[in-house]
Amino acid sequence: MTTAQSPKQFVYYSIAASIITLALKFGAWGMTGSVGLLSDAAETVVNLTAGLIALTAISIALRPADKEHAYGHGKAEYFASGAEGILIMVAAVGIAWTAVNRFLAPQPLSCLGLGLGLALASSAINYITAKIMLRAARQFDSITLEADAKHLLTDVWTSIGLVAGLGILLIFPDWQILDPIIAGVMALNIIRTGVDLIKRSVQGLMDDALPHEELLRINDAILKHTDKGTSFHGLRTRKAGPRRFIDFHLLVDGNTTVKESHDLCVIIEEEIQKVLDGAQITIHVEPREDRKSWDGKKVGGLCKNALNHPDDSRDPDQ
Repeated sequence: MTTAQSPKQFVYYSIAASIITLALKFGAWGMTGSVGLLSDAAETVVNLTAGLIALTAISIALRPADKEHAYGHGKAEYFASGAEGILIMVAAVGIAWTAVNRFLAPQPLSCLGLGLGLALASSAINYITAKIMLRAARQFDSITLEADAKHLLTDVWTSIGLVAGLGILLIFPDWQILDPIIAGVMALNIIRTGVDLIKRSVQGLMDDALPHEELLRINDAILKHTDKGTSFHGLRTRKAGPRRFIDFHLLVDGNTTVKESHDLCVIIEEEIQKVLDGAQITIHVEPREDRKSWDGKKVGGLCKNALNHPDDSRDPDQ
């Protein structure tokens, strides 16, 4: 995989944007003394840290499968997005604490116009970077790139809200209490983003099934090449980074030869891979007539139930 084709290059964009906006935002805070702008700058420190974590995680996730990690290293991305969520939460608590202190002891602000201009310039940089990374996240199916991009977008919208709120102080300079109030609102919004990232990371590490829409694609791909004497059960799915792992039991007529069963499995695998990128499929072939084959409940056929199908894990003769 060349550098031009690697998701790592987009993490470099995030790191570069964070360094530039870090200088702009701390400059804005130094000029104005605004606790709101300080909270905005503090979030950028988190952005930079998160970018470095994302770079490490993606570097690990791109490693091929090996003897110790037969399923690859894709789950490293979930650790990265989870760590980013925790960092966001820590930053939000710090912002809230600073806001409370400033609320109890309001202070006059200076050079507010220039400071807000720098904040807007940093927002523009983050917005462009985030849009580029979101497109790359879809291209590479990377939760790490998506998390980093959404973090940057959160920074953009909170900065715009901050500028809009502090802009009122240009007209009503005596409303100094507005500065810590805005910072507190920003802290709550940042906490919401952090909780969402942590939740998604936990879901990935707990091997949640693929989304319902993807399950439907798998179902249609299997049924497209099966006849009335063939069925399936025990469909299990999970995702690790961009890779989707799918396995199920395929029940065929007991007189079907090994070659015929293998050919059918190859066709089904190719059909699934057409509709789902990064799909790695394992199919266990069983004779339909053997009652021992009807073990869908034992292997965990809950994905099948999610498709609103009748229970196909029981021997039809029972």
